[in-house]
Amino acid sequence: MSTSRVIQNHSEEAALLKRRAVFLFACIIILLGVLVGNLYRLQVVQFNDYEVRSNNNRTRIRPIAPNRGLIYDRNGVLIAENRPFFSLELIPEQVENKTEAIAKLRKDLNFSPEKEQEIVKSLKTHTGFQPATILTQLSEEDVAKFSVLQYKYPGIRVHAGLKRYYPFKHDLTHMLGYVGSINSTDKAQLEKDNKTAQYAATKDIGKRGIERFYENILHGKPGRIQEEVNNHGRLIQVLNENPPISGLNLHLTIDINVQRKAVKLLEGKRGSVVAIEPNTGEILAMVSSPSYDPNLFVHGVPTSIYKSLTQSADKPLINRASQGQYAPASTIKPHLVLAGLNYRIISESTKVWDPGWWQMPGINRRFRDWRKWGHGWVGLNNAVAKSCDVYFYDLAYKMGIDKISEFMHKMGFGQATGIDINEEYLGILPSRAWKKNRYKQPWYLGDTISIGIGQGYWTATPLQLAQSVTILATKGRRIQPHLLKATSDDKGKRTALEYPEKGTIELNKKRYWDVVARSMHKTANWVGGSGYKSFGNAPYKSAVKSGTAQLFGLAEDAEYDSDKVSEHLRDNALFVGWAPYKDPKIVIAVVIENAGWGSSNGGPVVRKLFDEYLLRGKTR
Repeated sequence: MSTSRVIQNHSEEAALLKRRAVFLFACIIILLGVLVGNLYRLQVVQFNDYEVRSNNNRTRIRPIAPNRGLIYDRNGVLIAENRPFFSLELIPEQVENKTEAIAKLRKDLNFSPEKEQEIVKSLKTHTGFQPATILTQLSEEDVAKFSVLQYKYPGIRVHAGLKRYYPFKHDLTHMLGYVGSINSTDKAQLEKDNKTAQYAATKDIGKRGIERFYENILHGKPGRIQEEVNNHGRLIQVLNENPPISGLNLHLTIDINVQRKAVKLLEGKRGSVVAIEPNTGEILAMVSSPSYDPNLFVHGVPTSIYKSLTQSADKPLINRASQGQYAPASTIKPHLVLAGLNYRIISESTKVWDPGWWQMPGINRRFRDWRKWGHGWVGLNNAVAKSCDVYFYDLAYKMGIDKISEFMHKMGFGQATGIDINEEYLGILPSRAWKKNRYKQPWYLGDTISIGIGQGYWTATPLQLAQSVTILATKGRRIQPHLLKATSDDKGKRTALEYPEKGTIELNKKRYWDVVARSMHKTANWVGGSGYKSFGNAPYKSAVKSGTAQLFGLAEDAEYDSDKVSEHLRDNALFVGWAPYKDPKIVIAVVIENAGWGSSNGGPVVRKLFDEYLLRGKTR
């Protein structure tokens, strides 16, 4: 048996060891290279990125809501302000047992069990150090009471802020509008407009009227606070603060005295008043009745109140001044005279026989005059002053719907006035094309006859009526009606706004404007005129026109008896005019629903508003 001997090869082992050492050294070098490369990337290449991340963990940016711009009337009276309000906030991270804390708080501040459940439910979605509002509109008594007991409620604090307040309440609602909490629809629109960041700290936004239309300049620009926090999000110190920029203040054209007078005159009635300064287009008053208190919507209107507003037969949420659509009735007779003169359908000497009715040639149906026995022979001035229907049946028949529609479009009917609120309807200016599109029917001659007295398909808003009378008063100037007069910043720098004219209506003869104005002047100052009772003894001269709009058709031989008609079907009373006659300073249009005769119900309203504006500070 032989034993094999293993002979070691020292040179070969040394070579193997050397190869292994070189490999390990190379691996170490490569790993060190990777480490150094990563360090370079982290410390040099991506330094800014990681610095931002580090700062974001160490600091946070908190937006600050800007103060909303204030709103004044034309004389500097504050009509929309920001008032301090107090709310109660809870920081979830600092309250161990939220349910127990809220239950204890209910006993101390005496709010309802339903409110307690609502608060507890809302807190389930709030965590960390971000405060959650649990009670709003705290009274000073509540604030004082909680301040005494605050030691019992760690993590709960009183928060003071500013909320919109409307000191004149329902007097300005439909024109001024209101602000309300930002809802999901508002958020979607802000996101679409790329304005989410601007409203990060803002809880309210304009919902209607001026507040909505001028939201962009009322809101202002938010500020921000940079805070240093620990790893739990707790505040350590404030590092930097950029204050917000308040929104611009608005100076409106509204005269609060005329506005409140109009509100008082319409109290208990459904209707509207629009007053315009004719040479500038400035709206002096815009009233819709009935109204409501906009302050209800600022903190969130209770469901029961909102339901009562939406379901009310009086429709208080509608702005009747710009959204109410009424048959203009006889208020447009001066406009029709102007059109007839311009198209040479009539002349200043044209007379029409009025036996109390009018017939189209070859048609048995009679169109009745408002005066059963008629007016006899009637010329242009008396036709307007006495509001003779037969004269205008005849004029409409001879002029035709095409010319009527063409001319009344120039006067602003059937189109937006351009008023600076979003709530505006166009009304209806009927034409052949309109009826064909709406009813799939041709236009009949009988349709034209009703249009001749402002009835039938024709509807207009009180704002459109006021604008059209402004055109008459200024002899053809189409001036933009508007509510905003100027803006100012928090340093008092005021910027006036300019509104260019929208053109001038050119007639074949300029004197036609004076012809129509004289007929309206006669309406107010002649003993037989429909406006004489209200304006005959005025210390100034005016030009006016009344209107009474039927809301349903009568049989040919039937007579209208308001006592036998349901209240909501009674005639609407309308009245328009300007004063002084030679130097117009104010134009007014009034519509009072279901009030009856325009001369006896609308006329006194216009007279009292003329007096308020023209005789203020004078002995009456």
